[in-house]
This record gives sequence, C-alpha cells and structure tokens, in this order.
Amino acid sequence: MRNFDLAPLYRATVGFDRIADLVDRALTTDVAQPTYPPYNIEKTDQDAYRISVAVAGFTPDELSVEVKEGALHVTARKAPEAEGKTFLHRGIATRAFERRFALADHVRVTGAVHEHGMLHIDLVRETPEALKPRRIEIGRASDVQAKALEGTAV
Repeated sequence: MRNFDLAPLYRATVGFDRIADLVDRALTTDVAQPTYPPYNIEKTDQDAYRISVAVAGFTPDELSVEVKEGALHVTARKAPEAEGKTFLHRGIATRAFERRFALADHVRVTGAVHEHGMLHIDLVRETPEALKPRRIEIGRASDVQAKALEGTAV
C-alpha cells in the first residue's frame, strides 16, 4: 500500500483541517477493521439518518452513546458474570466494544432507542440559514437610478 504525505496540504490551506483529517484517516485506516458488532446505516428522510447496531446480550445500562470531537462513540461494557454459570456453548458475543462514526458538519444526534437487541441512533442534518441557498431579487436599472437620485436629493 502506498503512503501519502499530506503535510503540504496542511501547510498550503487554511480552514480545511477537517477535510484533510478525514482524508488522512481514510488513507491510514487499517484494512482489518473490526466487524463486531455489525451495524446498518440507513437514510430515513431527506436529512435524517438512522444507525442500527446489533447489541444482543447488552442492557441499556451497559451501553453508552456519546458525541465528542465530531464523532459518534458507541461503547458497551458488560457487567461481570455471576459465579456458578456453566455454558456448554456460548454463541452470543458479549465482549466489550467501541464503535466510532465520523459525523459531518451540522449533523446532530436526536435520540437513541434500545429494542429487541438493536440500538437505534437517530441523526438529523440541520443546515444553518447562512448556508442555505437564497434568492436574490433582480431589480431594473431604472429603479436603481431612481433610488440613487432620491438618496442624493435629500
């Protein structure tokens, strides 16, 4: 695999740190990423998303969902098992895990629900008014000249 040096990008740009970090993270990510626990990401509306994580065997008290530093962190820590249990077969994985999802700008977590062994996390993208497209009214040249004359006549 090739290694890319993004240092010139950092030196030549201002205000694009998040994009450069995202590219750097994508290029340096290990190929053997953990696959536990499995998850889905679905688009539920124009600006709404849902992340569903399979968390069979965990209670809501053992799960944690946090947003920090532009990323969504989903962690699980299983409480110690009671003594005296003997398993003949243990197929339900209840090992601790941490999953991170990078969030785009203006994406906000609206809630999380644990049901039927799934953790559903709802997200919404809220575009600020300053970034939304706006229509500029086009005036006539005669109107602009009339307003300019009124401003100088007063």
